[in-house]
Amino acid sequence: MVTQEDGKVNRRSFVKKTSLLLASAPLFHIKSRSQFSKIEKGRRIGVIGLDTGHGPHFAKILNSPDAGDKFLGYKVVAAYPFGSRTIQSSMDMIPGNTEDIIAQGVEIVDSISDLLKKVDVVLLESNDGQIHLEQALEVFKAGKPVFVDKPVAASLVDTLAIYRAADFYNVPVFSSSTLRYIDSVQQAANGQVGHVKGVDVFTPAPTEESHPDLFWYGIHGTEMLFTILGAECEKVTRYYEPESELTVGKWRNGRIGTLRGNRNVTWNFGGHVFGEGKNMLLGDFTGYAPLMPPIISFFDTGVSPVAKEETIGIYAFMSAAERSKEEGGREISVAHVLHEARAESEKINIK
Repeated sequence: MVTQEDGKVNRRSFVKKTSLLLASAPLFHIKSRSQFSKIEKGRRIGVIGLDTGHGPHFAKILNSPDAGDKFLGYKVVAAYPFGSRTIQSSMDMIPGNTEDIIAQGVEIVDSISDLLKKVDVVLLESNDGQIHLEQALEVFKAGKPVFVDKPVAASLVDTLAIYRAADFYNVPVFSSSTLRYIDSVQQAANGQVGHVKGVDVFTPAPTEESHPDLFWYGIHGTEMLFTILGAECEKVTRYYEPESELTVGKWRNGRIGTLRGNRNVTWNFGGHVFGEGKNMLLGDFTGYAPLMPPIISFFDTGVSPVAKEETIGIYAFMSAAERSKEEGGREISVAHVLHEARAESEKINIK
């Protein structure tokens, strides 16, 4: 256990101090210094939001002494801890994650504005999708490319506003779950089974009352589904019971995809792909490393590896599933849900 005499923060006093700060003050006052102050300009990564473990996990991968040239010299150099201010389970993660990312050589700053002065590209990692639009707008106005971690936002309306703002400010944006990049999903998406006729996916699906339920965690399995079947889901029907639920999507050309959400939270993912030539099992979560090369490629080229139409389609699917649940399992048109959300999104001021 390190002590303050060692020049570091004792964990127990750190947690106590930051818990009080969360309740009474808008900012941390932890002054840490980046070990990567000499990183070449253009390759400095900033993290917004330490209310999830993704930021520290990504920093461990990118800032590892063993990374070599694998990530083109990109390093996480600074982080802003907030983050949710309303979801207790997320706020509780901030102290430990802040300590963890400091250990990776990352400087903690007091605001997004301060962060943007020190970095060239941004990982928007806040667990709470309700604040993503506000946070993303600040990044867009600074002209910094941004990876937005799941969920893009806590509503389809805000998701559309984020992509509209990215276009308005001409700033590259990319969002994805790491489940998109597990080997079996990529193999199926790239023709391993020939023409795909259908996909069944199962996913953990714990919920958070501030978000449409699939947005909170079911997004991972939904991303697997769309990676293989593409953006063109037309109709969604949801069968929902307290212990079991199933969402059925009808894609263009008669293909069917299903998403089974596990409410009891067995932490594994998987499914089956049904192809023209053969069927295939989908594997489980393999960590965050598969997501790093696409993120770094995005930062380096300014080109998202996932079309915005596909990402928006994912959130339209989940919104249609929520509507179907609310209406007792009625089949919902994805185009209709998108049309309504676009009308609402256009009312949001992004300037």
